[in-house]
Amino acid sequence: MSTPQQPPTQALQPPVAPDWQAAPGTSFAPYTSPIPVTRTHLGHALASEWTKIKSVRSTLWTLGVFLVLVIGIGLLVAGQTTDENFGNVPYTIPAFFGLVLGQICLITLGVLVISSEYGTGMIRTTFTASPQRHRVLAAKLIIFFAVAFVVSAFAIGFVGLVTESMHNAGEGKAWGGTVVKGALYVSLLGVLALAVGSMLRHSAGAITAMLGLVLVPAILPAFLLLSESMQWIGEKMLEYNAPNSLARIFGLGDGNNIGGGAQLGLLAGVTAAAIVGAFVLLDRRDV
Repeated sequence: MSTPQQPPTQALQPPVAPDWQAAPGTSFAPYTSPIPVTRTHLGHALASEWTKIKSVRSTLWTLGVFLVLVIGIGLLVAGQTTDENFGNVPYTIPAFFGLVLGQICLITLGVLVISSEYGTGMIRTTFTASPQRHRVLAAKLIIFFAVAFVVSAFAIGFVGLVTESMHNAGEGKAWGGTVVKGALYVSLLGVLALAVGSMLRHSAGAITAMLGLVLVPAILPAFLLLSESMQWIGEKMLEYNAPNSLARIFGLGDGNNIGGGAQLGLLAGVTAAAIVGAFVLLDRRDV
C-alpha cells in the first residue's frame, strides 16, 4: 500500500514589505497639516492666563468683596463728612478706609492665581502646554497686575467722584494722583503675594506669610517703641507699614513725606526682589 505523497515543505520566510513605487511621471509629496501651526509667544500665554483668571470663582468673589469694602465703606464714610473736611485733603480720602481692609482681598487673589494650580496639579498641564516656565509666570504677573490695578483704580475713583458730588465740587484738593498711587500700591501688594505664592506653592502658607508681612509691622511698633535700643526700628516700621503707607498716599500724616513716594518705592523694590526669586526657583525646582 503506497503512502500518499506530501507536498514539499517550504521554509517560512518573513513577509516582505511591498515596494511602493510612484506611478511613472509622479512623485510623493510631503504631508502638510491643514491646521495652521504658529510659533508660540507671550501673547498666547497672556490669552491663556486671561481665560483662567476670568473663569474661576475665586476671582469673582475676591474682587466682588474688594469692591464692596472699598466702595461701601468709602460711601459710608463720605456720608458722614462735611464740606469743611476736604479743604486740604482729596475727595478720595473715604476710599482709604475701605482699602485698609480691601487690600487683603487682592493679596488673597494674588496667591490663588498660582498656588491653586499647584494645589490641584493643573500646573503640570500648564507647563506641558507651555514648557517655557518663565513665560507662564510673566503672563500671570502681567494679567493679575492689570486686573488688580483697573479694579482698584475704578473703586477709588468712583468713591472720589461720588464724594465730590456730595460737596462743593472744585474746592477740594486734586485727587487724581491718589487714584493712581493708591491703586498701584495695593496692586503691587497683590503682585508680591503672587510671587510669594510661586515660591511657597501652598495657598495657606503664602496667604499667612503675606498677612504677617502686612499686619506685623503695624502691630509690632507699639512694643518696639518701649525700648530705647529698638525705638528706631519701631519708628521705621510705623512709617512704612501698609496702613500708614496708604494713609500718606492719600494725604494723611504728620506732614513729612505726604504722597507716599518713599513707601511706594520700598514696596516696588521688595516686590521686584520677590519676582526675581520666583523666577529663579521656578526653573530650579520640579513641578
